[in-house]
Amino acid sequence: MALGPTGPVAPGHAAFMDGGASGLPRPDRTSTLKTLHLAATCLLGVIMLQGCEAVPVRPAAPVETVHELYWSDGDSGRIDGTRFRLADIDAPETGAVGSRSGARCEDERQLGQAAKTYMIALTRNGAITVSGDHGTDRYGRRVLQLSLDGRDLARTGTTAGHLRPWPHRNGRAQTQKPDWCD
Repeated sequence: MALGPTGPVAPGHAAFMDGGASGLPRPDRTSTLKTLHLAATCLLGVIMLQGCEAVPVRPAAPVETVHELYWSDGDSGRIDGTRFRLADIDAPETGAVGSRSGARCEDERQLGQAAKTYMIALTRNGAITVSGDHGTDRYGRRVLQLSLDGRDLARTGTTAGHLRPWPHRNGRAQTQKPDWCD
């Protein structure tokens, strides 16, 4: 037995192996391998993230308060006279079945009217703010994230079943438009 910083230490004990000079126990081989594995995993994660493309989102003005909101359908309309569309979201179309930008079926048109009615009722009272600005789409509409009393409107509409996710990157859809007729 040897004398360590806290008393007698048996041979093979970590404090015995470094002579107890540091006052700290030396890690055993298993701990060292686990630490090296964790470090390698973290490094690999960092390397993989470097290959990911960042999606630019321009933050809105410090806080852009909405004074007047009109819904054309469940995911677009006018804010203070400027046309907008909710970012990364789709609502069923409200236009006549078969028209150029209308619903594909009567069920979609009815769901579209319900989505519009829901969004109108949801936003009738409360503080609406622009919480994210993704620029403009090919139709010249601002693509926005909106919040109502701090809650994301798109997430609220999706949770209620009136809207569906439709992710975009740099103005291009990353998946097919949701099918509201199935």
